[in-house]
Amino acid sequence: MKETEISAISPRQTDILGRARAHGRVDVEDLAGQFAVTPQTIRKDINELSDRGLLQRVHGGAVYPSNVTNFAYDSRRILAAEAKQRIGAAAAALIPDKSSIMLNIGTTTEQVAFALRQHDGIMAITNNLNVANILREAPSAEVIIAGGLVRHADGGIVGEATIDLINQFRVDFAVIGASAIDEDGSLLDFDYREVRVAQAIIRHARRTILVADSMKFQRTAPVRIGHLSEIDVFVTDKPPSAGISEICAANEVQLQIADSTLVRTG
Repeated sequence: MKETEISAISPRQTDILGRARAHGRVDVEDLAGQFAVTPQTIRKDINELSDRGLLQRVHGGAVYPSNVTNFAYDSRRILAAEAKQRIGAAAAALIPDKSSIMLNIGTTTEQVAFALRQHDGIMAITNNLNVANILREAPSAEVIIAGGLVRHADGGIVGEATIDLINQFRVDFAVIGASAIDEDGSLLDFDYREVRVAQAIIRHARRTILVADSMKFQRTAPVRIGHLSEIDVFVTDKPPSAGISEICAANEVQLQIADSTLVRTG
């Protein structure tokens, strides 16, 4: 079975999205002038980005969605897709063959799973149907999937039964994602049920790897998973702020910036 692929946004659309994120709003006429294209072309770009949940159309342009909005799962796969591939490859490179791993819900943890398919003798426990489907194609991987309530939006599994399964294991590595990272080092998410599962995963791992792209520093979410000080390795795509770097240094958290040479090519 082939990997599910979602078409990437164009370089111009990526630039439009970046401008909207930086300024809160973009205007059709201004963008048309900046890119030397027609307003109709810009409207088409905005419509495509809006249809994917990355922008919100308004009269004369578009606005960046509220920071507390959790993007639709397919849209999150597209957002920072190349950065997530780099992060996934870098995180997988930290995990030896024949390791036991827990992976939680998230588009970045999916990229770690893709990279782990090249490993030998991996045992993976997950509450992420997408991760389970990715790793089941690896001939030498043993995949254990947690029971519980399956969320329609993203294939995540949550609830007491999920935590009960996780509590039975003590694994070498936890690989977790987060929806947002505050400047004080708090790791945040949107669903308290998902957060409880992530907390259980962290408790039952010898080492925890946080995988999160740099856009997570620009977002917020209402539920606290934990703190950067509880993490062993933080893999991201760009150097974080001085404050975040200081938190990592003070708590002996290994900060790793993913190298573009690690991106999966096939």
